[in-house]
Amino acid sequence: MAQKHWRKYDLNLLVTFVTLMETRSVTGAAQRLSLGQSAMSHSLARLRTMLDDPLFERRGHQMVPTARALDIAPKIEALLDTLATDVLTPPAFEPVLFDGQIRLGLTDYAELIFAPALFDTLNQQLPLAQLSLRPVDRRHCLDAIKNDDVDAVIGVIPDNTEILDSQVLYHEQHVCLFDPHSTGLGTPITLADFVATPHALVSTYGQLSSPIDARLAALGYHRQVVMGSQRFLTVRQLLKGRQLLCTVPELMARLDTFNDANHLAFSPPPIDVPGFDIGLAWRHQASGHPKMQWLIDQITTIVDKRVASLKTSSTLSHSQKET
Repeated sequence: MAQKHWRKYDLNLLVTFVTLMETRSVTGAAQRLSLGQSAMSHSLARLRTMLDDPLFERRGHQMVPTARALDIAPKIEALLDTLATDVLTPPAFEPVLFDGQIRLGLTDYAELIFAPALFDTLNQQLPLAQLSLRPVDRRHCLDAIKNDDVDAVIGVIPDNTEILDSQVLYHEQHVCLFDPHSTGLGTPITLADFVATPHALVSTYGQLSSPIDARLAALGYHRQVVMGSQRFLTVRQLLKGRQLLCTVPELMARLDTFNDANHLAFSPPPIDVPGFDIGLAWRHQASGHPKMQWLIDQITTIVDKRVASLKTSSTLSHSQKET
């Protein structure tokens, strides 16, 4: 593209040109653009200098375009239409026509709970697209978004308003998950049973202790952590048929108690274990894009329905079992 000294050109004058072409009147153009007549006359003078042509000649009460003005008018109108439709107005997002990837960063917990529901809905709404689920954790989700490796992340979101836009999807609680047959435990679990039963621990970075241990120590108690894993899938399989207890997010426990034929059980912990927010985050720069706005709405709806379904289904399952 030929380089121009663009500071010499005021592209707002092109709007003045188009308005004069439509009204053929300095007074009419001034009224349409909410300018004074002297300001419009000054703009016309600058326009003539910029395009090196008189452009409009007065004949009676009309401003008649010159041959040059008639020649360039369609080009200027097309240029302004392109700016308005392709540059200044983002194109509408058409889900059925989108044939790219939807890249979602999910923690182990979020993938376990939401991957099937995300696939079912997005596969239906985006028939030509591919869904890519990418593992993230709280430490790395910021880099994943910053580097544009993912479109959005579902999980525990760090605070970073300079890079991220985010919203809370729901608040999660902790419960104790166990096999009632192999442990002999009932609900609710007592503090004595809690400290007497061997524990499995899920920790993102491989630690074999958590804030629960500090809370127990403050009360004068100690638990025995016999194994640790970085993945909820590993722990949920280990609990079946073993003398183990694990403190997990409530929705994971509800998923296990509803789907598991052996009916793992869960109970509120006998000490205070703070909950946490599950959020949705995306790059701040992408917030205004129609595709991102559509995706945020879809994920919010999918997660809301999934959370409500798990809580209702597992409650019904327990009620039917007791009956």
